[in-house]
Amino acid sequence: MRISIDQSKCTGHGRCYVLAPDLFGADDSGYGAVTREDVPEELRSQADAAQQNCPEHAVVLEED
Repeated sequence: MRISIDQSKCTGHGRCYVLAPDLFGADDSGYGAVTREDVPEELRSQADAAQQNCPEHAVVLEED
């Protein structure tokens, strides 16, 4: 599984990096930034939480 952020939708709420700190961080402006694109099975729950809780639906999960 791979994870990304659609930057055209992100408004910087920060839920992704709060709920999935092993996959996301904040950029210099406070917007979400992917720190690990390939999601290992043990981090799947973090990835799901980030996607489900993004108010703009900017977090994108894709199966390999």
